[in-house]
Parts: sequence; C-alpha cells; structure tokens
Amino acid sequence: MEKKKPTVAVLIPTYRPDQKFLRILKMLQRQTYPVKQLIIINTEEAFWNQEKYEKFSGMEVHHITREAFDHGGTRRQGMRYVRTDICICMTQDAVPADEHLVEYLVAALTEDYRALNDPVAVAYARQLPRRDCGLVERYTRSFNYPARSMVKTADDLPKLGIKTWFCSNVCAAYNMEIYDRLDGFVERAIFNEDMLYAAQMIDAGYAIAYAAKAQVIHSHNYTCRQQFRRNFDLAVSQAEHPEVFAAVSSESEGIRLVKMTFRYLMEQKKPWLVPGLVMQSGAKYLGYRLGKNYRRLPRFLILRFTMNRYYWKE
Repeated sequence: MEKKKPTVAVLIPTYRPDQKFLRILKMLQRQTYPVKQLIIINTEEAFWNQEKYEKFSGMEVHHITREAFDHGGTRRQGMRYVRTDICICMTQDAVPADEHLVEYLVAALTEDYRALNDPVAVAYARQLPRRDCGLVERYTRSFNYPARSMVKTADDLPKLGIKTWFCSNVCAAYNMEIYDRLDGFVERAIFNEDMLYAAQMIDAGYAIAYAAKAQVIHSHNYTCRQQFRRNFDLAVSQAEHPEVFAAVSSESEGIRLVKMTFRYLMEQKKPWLVPGLVMQSGAKYLGYRLGKNYRRLPRFLILRFTMNRYYWKE
C-alpha cells in the first residue's frame, strides 16, 4: 500500500504586499508538490486589495492591526489555523526560485534524513540574492546559505555554537506534530522567533535540516541605519532570552563573517568596497551592543533605535 503523502500549508504574514507577493502566489500555484492550504495574516485591512487576489483560490486571509503584530505571536496565531501535516512559514518578499521549493522542503522533513536518530523538526531553504543585490550582501547570503545541505543536532553545539540554532522563517517548513508537541513559537518576540523555537527543538532532541536545493530569492540592500536598527532588535531578543543565548556568543560568528568578507573583496580586487564594509559592520556592532544593554537605555532612545516601535507599547 502506498504511503500517504504529507499535506502542506503555507503561512505568510503580510503588510502592504507588493508585486513580489503576487509573484510568490503565482509560484506557489506552479509547485510540483501541491499546497493544500494558504494562510495569510495581514496587518491592516486597509492595505489589502482583495480584487488583486481573487484568482488565487483557497487563500484564507486573517486581518490584524499593526499594534497587534508580533514576530512570535502573529506566526503563532497563524499556526493555529493550520490543518495539514507540514506548514511552510514564508515572508512576503521571499519568491520561490523554481517549481520545486515545496517538494525539496518536504523531502528534507520526511525522506532525506530518515536514518537520523534525531527526527527532523524543521527544514529551512537557501536564500539566493536578488539581481540588484550588492556584492557584500551577496557574499553574506553565500556565507549564511551555502550550496551544500546539512543537518544540525545538539551534537553540533560545541563546533557550530549559535549557528546550530540558525533557522530562518523567510522560508522554513515545520513538522506540525512536533510543533504542537513543543508548543511552537513564543507568544512575544521582537525578533528571532525562529531561532528561539529552533533552540527548543534541539534541546528536545530533534534535528534542523538546511535544504540547499529548496531555494527562494531574498536579499536586502540595507543602509547603515537599517543595519543598526535591525541588529538592535536582534540583540534585544537575545537579551530577553538568556536561557537560550547566554550560553553561546554570536559575536565571534559576526567577526568571522567580517574577516571572510574582507578577504573576498580583496580576492575580487574591489578594495574600494572595504570602507563600506567597515561602516556597515560598525553599525551592526553598535546596534548589537546597545540592544544587548537596552535595559539601561531611556525609553526615548529605545524607540529611536528599534525597527519595531509597536513592540514597546505599554
């Protein structure tokens, strides 16, 4: 008797969705592995144009206010609507690179690592740079998302450190049975809800798969100010969860990335890009250090530094 294929849902939080979101929907329709359920958690109904999406059948939309959005809580809310075996969390700007994204993610969860002692609880996709991506960011993509697949368990903590928990909800597929068993994403998170859950999975004896053949187009050309604010929020999330992040440092991984990027620019004979790398790295580090110590900062500075002002509402 043929084994029943797992069913798949896709969950996407949206805010002022643009043409990239339309491309995502079209690519999801073309997948070789069918998507049974498409769940949208949209922030601010006023920015949702229902007429643009009427041709995409089976899409269920749940509207929330901007004040209600939370990186952890909103995805947790969305996961409650899932009625499938697997749910793929995506962002509204991560476009599937081909028709095989869902197929490869499902395989990583159910087939590729079947011989492992630790069952795979989540598989995340490779992120490829957009055409307009700068050289430094292009290298960062290859650093964080290499061409080779891998699987990570608790045994990798001494070697990989914080990278053991690295997992991105830009595009990640979750085993819903395990998700429900572990109670899923945290209710409140300014950032890093994916890594917080990943650490919980590793601690519970499960594995994380990086599926390099599953690919999405996703990158940003952040300014120094945007890098500062992003890393501020990232560090706040670490400071709020010392039970996860106190035991491992992310600074050494950041320093390694800077050194390797510098070497790459020299190899590419583009030394004029080094000052930009130094400025971006400095902005990241300053934001990170201030975020780690956010409890010592006055509220008006926190509101100036953060990307997520509504997270700090009283």
